[in-house]
Amino acid sequence: MKKSFFTLLLLSFLATAANAQILVGDMNGDGNLDVSDVTSIVSIILGNSSKQYIYGDNMFVDSLIVENHTYVNLGLPSGTLWATCNVGAESPEDNGDYFAWGETEGYNEGKTDFSWSTYKWCNGSISTITKYCNNSSYGNNGFRDILTELELSDDAAYVKWGPAWRMPSKEQFDELINSEYTTTEWTTQNGVNGRKITSKSNGNSLFLPVAGYRGGSSLNYAGSYGYYWSRTLNPGNPYYAWHLSFDPSFVGTSNGGRCSGRSVRPVRLSE
Repeated sequence: MKKSFFTLLLLSFLATAANAQILVGDMNGDGNLDVSDVTSIVSIILGNSSKQYIYGDNMFVDSLIVENHTYVNLGLPSGTLWATCNVGAESPEDNGDYFAWGETEGYNEGKTDFSWSTYKWCNGSISTITKYCNNSSYGNNGFRDILTELELSDDAAYVKWGPAWRMPSKEQFDELINSEYTTTEWTTQNGVNGRKITSKSNGNSLFLPVAGYRGGSSLNYAGSYGYYWSRTLNPGNPYYAWHLSFDPSFVGTSNGGRCSGRSVRPVRLSE
């Protein structure tokens, strides 16, 4: 009886996904619908899981839905799929949350001071880094490691959205704004300033709002500048990490102090 119930439920989700061309029910984000996904759904229905899943009559043309997070395929050579919203956002125009690099609890969850004195991966100053530091001059008591990309436990996209998602690498940001593959324009979408990035291969696009950044207890440049963390450390200066930055006249990858609070736009590699 239990096996039949699982089979019927799985077939129902498969049929719905096929008709809607969306991955309804892909709970683990592996691009497939199987018994493990159905088990997760049943656990939620029975109240045995705290995991949230929203299912409805959602239809997407240029984007797909996985655990209520949509993404767009820009036809990039790497196959990277870009989320349509920031972590903590409810729409593409919503700024969402702000995270220090390597921290997974953001401003919306109570972090109000984005400075070295409160940064998780140091002992109070720029020269006392305790993780992601390949220059002992900035390490706590000469600390040094070989980590140049965030581990999963320190990746805000992975922690907040699940195992299918990551913060982008610097290389993925460079690819996103490469004029060979995309065009980028400053625009206003539903009253919000930002950058619209459009694929040259399939015409799909995404919108990045200019959310500014948080330094200390202040929000700076919201509505004028956008700053989006990558998961990649600046190896030459380990107190910096790479981010995508843009304004009306510029878009490119640059460096930001790890303790500051910036936006996160997740990516994934499989549909």
